[in-house]
This record gives sequence, C-alpha cells and structure tokens, in this order.
Amino acid sequence: MGKTSARWWVVLGLLLLSGCAHRATARVDNSDQPYRIGREDILDVAVWRDADLSRTLPVRPDGFISMPMVGEVKAEGRTPTELADELREALKPYVQEPRVTVIVREVNSSRVFITGEVANPGAYPLRGRVSILQAIALAGGFTDFADREGIVVLRRTGSDGNYIPVSYSELVDEPDKFEPLILRPGDTVIVK
Repeated sequence: MGKTSARWWVVLGLLLLSGCAHRATARVDNSDQPYRIGREDILDVAVWRDADLSRTLPVRPDGFISMPMVGEVKAEGRTPTELADELREALKPYVQEPRVTVIVREVNSSRVFITGEVANPGAYPLRGRVSILQAIALAGGFTDFADREGIVVLRRTGSDGNYIPVSYSELVDEPDKFEPLILRPGDTVIVK
C-alpha cells in the first residue's frame, strides 16, 4: 500500500508540475466600465434653480470637492450619478426638493503609465479605448533590449492588484485568436 500511495503522489506531482509549464493566460475583462471621477478632474455641479449652489469645481489632490452648505465630499472613485445622489441628500435640509446634476467637464485623471524598455516611458492620457499595442506605440515603441514576450500589465481592481502577462507575438501574429487588452485608467504597462 505504501508503494501504491507513493506512486500516486508522484503522478499527482508530475501532473501539477506539467500544468505549471504552460504560460498562464489571464482572463481579461474588456467590457466598458462606468466613468469614475478621479483626482484633478473638473466637475460642473448644477443645482436646479439655485445659481448660488451651482459651480464648477476641481477635484482636489486628496479626492474631495468643497460645496457650500455641504462641506467636504469625497468625489474620487464615484460615478457622476453617485456623487449627484449624495449631494442631493446632503442639500435636503437646506433646499426644497434639490435636483443635482454632476457633469465631468474635464477628464484629467485618466492616465496609463508605461515603463521599462520603451523609447519614451511615462504617463499618457487615456482618451477612449486604447489597446496595449496602441499604448506601446504612444511610448515610441520598444527599445533594442526589450523582451517582447515579457510585457506585464499591473491593474488595480479594488484593494487587490491584478498581474496580466501579455505576449506581443500572440497579439501581432494571431490577432483573430487573441482579443487585444484594452487599458483602464491607472494601469501600468511594464516592458521588461
């Protein structure tokens, strides 16, 4: 019984190790996400029929905005609708049936970061849907020492981080087989 058990563990171990020999392909969610307000965005806050409360406000570096009669309100990480709902509730003691609308006037927080073996590493504004290939092109392409198979995208999702390996040759040689990775605000692309 001891030999049979030992053989079973050896077979199980070999199966597990052979499973690790393949490159892990991360499942990527490219669905459109609602826009989340970020630091340095400019917001138009309109309170219907109350010009004194309506204003254009910057989101401060700490993620808050300041509203008369309401005070400090966290805007970062919320959708415009979520922020409007909170402002509406906060204004109820002062304004009869407040109607609040929040419009993002300027998107200044939506950036991706590209670092490593690219010609021009740095922060780039994210305007619309930008794929990993387009981001590398924005950064001037690969340097002579770049490992095109050693690309990694670090994505913050909630409190956890997400590590997404990317194979340049798979994206270029087989574009129909692999859906391109669409970057999100705050993503960091590392080219080894």
